[in-house]
Amino acid sequence: MNDHNLEHKRHTLAHLLAAAVLELYPDTKNTIGPAIDNGFYYDFEFSTPLSENDLEKIESKMRELLPSWSTFSKVEIAQDEALSEYSDNDYKQELIKEITEKGEAITLYTVGNFTDLCRGGHAENPNTDITPDSFKLDRIAGAYWRGDENNKMLTRIYGLAFNTKDELDTYLTQRQEAVERDHRKLGKELGLFTFSELVGAGLPLFTPKGTLVRNLIMEKINSIQARFGYEAVTIPHITKKDLYETSGHWEKFKDDLFHVKGVSDVEFVMKPMNCPHHTQIYASEMRSYRDLPLRFSETTMVYRDEQAGELMGLARVRSITQDDGHVFCTMDQVETEVRNIVQVIKEFYGLLNMFEDGKYWVSLSVRDSKNLDKYLGQEKNWNTAETMLENVAKTEGLNYKKVEGEAAFYGPKLDFMFKDSLGRERQLATAQIDFVMPERFGLEYTASDGKKVTPVMIHRAIAGSLERFMAIMLEHFNGAFPLWLSPVQIAILPVAESHEDYATEILNKLKAEGFRTKLFPSGDSLGKRIHKAKSEKITYTIVIGDKEKDSGNLTLESRDGKKDIDLSFEDLATKLKSELENK
Repeated sequence: MNDHNLEHKRHTLAHLLAAAVLELYPDTKNTIGPAIDNGFYYDFEFSTPLSENDLEKIESKMRELLPSWSTFSKVEIAQDEALSEYSDNDYKQELIKEITEKGEAITLYTVGNFTDLCRGGHAENPNTDITPDSFKLDRIAGAYWRGDENNKMLTRIYGLAFNTKDELDTYLTQRQEAVERDHRKLGKELGLFTFSELVGAGLPLFTPKGTLVRNLIMEKINSIQARFGYEAVTIPHITKKDLYETSGHWEKFKDDLFHVKGVSDVEFVMKPMNCPHHTQIYASEMRSYRDLPLRFSETTMVYRDEQAGELMGLARVRSITQDDGHVFCTMDQVETEVRNIVQVIKEFYGLLNMFEDGKYWVSLSVRDSKNLDKYLGQEKNWNTAETMLENVAKTEGLNYKKVEGEAAFYGPKLDFMFKDSLGRERQLATAQIDFVMPERFGLEYTASDGKKVTPVMIHRAIAGSLERFMAIMLEHFNGAFPLWLSPVQIAILPVAESHEDYATEILNKLKAEGFRTKLFPSGDSLGKRIHKAKSEKITYTIVIGDKEKDSGNLTLESRDGKKDIDLSFEDLATKLKSELENK
């Protein structure tokens, strides 16, 4: 959230929501209420169930209270006094004890007749900074206290808030469009993927059309990165748990893995990531500085036992296809290798018209300068790597921001953030430096002076999770993929049965030129077939009638109704090939 004033308004509105709820339902226990990227929420324990119908009443009470909220006052109090203040609220008491254990000050903020336990960050003058028509309550959801399913289920009230009514209205319009573009709806309409209760939740099944789209994405990425020396490797889908104990992932991820029981006593798991496997390909033979860099790439599934409530179409699944890549190199080679990764990202997202000013930015994720102890690896290497990444960002002309504290514990990274057609920000491609995993696995190469040296590892993803990427692209394009990515590029529609032979001839000639085509035979009316072709989001349509059959010239109509009239077949093929080459 870049607008701190807006963040403070949203936080203030969370307090206002709590104040309204406590006036209307005095026996309610309020817990916590932060600002979020489109507004705010607050979690409550109600004595009686709340419904969506109650939101209008609560929202009216918020607007009634707002004029009396002039400024916040702050007091710092001792633990005993704070516990006494919230003697009837065990949630606040838990927070107070936690604040004390951290050695932080306990602060209360008061505005109007409402006081809350809070760290601060509010609108300076709520009744003038916040306009009554710039926010609205949105929905109710269940939420476990502190996000722990072992705790009590609370009622979470979400609100939307923006600087102005116009911004709120724009957001609501975009959200409604997002409902229409929901990838789950589009995927079903276009016949790209399905789910089966017999297979299990979060385990998508891709149809031939959906598989074609997946393959087109990966073929495009592979064709670009092959020019930079990436070589394909293949690893199994299971591993002994020892691999993840060595990598350091076991303690953090062991409860999120699918455990596999075989006939032996060896404990296996389904792999949740590929990088530890790739280290073992590197370790399979002695390496010299002359062998580096080594660039491994692989498109393969990993598996994570996500909670059922967190699964959402292709956006959150249990079987995750990664376009994974790992580079093993010397420290001196890092900058060049990251620059090559950036070139791949630029070219690929350029094909999607997403790598343009205003449509992306790059997070140069570096250490938290005030908390350096939580990062592993040598200080000298960190400094060098952060400098190299910034040099790449500058040299490549990236729209980047240095973001402190967002580096992984094992190294800095470049995260590419793209805006979709509805203005939603999506983190997709990444290049991450890793100093830790090569050391954990004892990876080495022989330097020019004969000494054994640990290589640097670079993790890179272009599309990331292929399932999530497809979900984003479906919504971004509203199912109308660009020509190179469309499962069917051209629909051929004979006007009548007498035109089908010539239509089939054109179909076969287009297929011979490498275009993906589909014949819509004359069983139904031409209008119905044109509607069907458009509902399938096919890029181009060619209608074959007497005129086309007699002249040999064709009219190419795009999805948006634009027409190229009286094209010879050769001109038609040239036009389509030019579009593919230029995009």
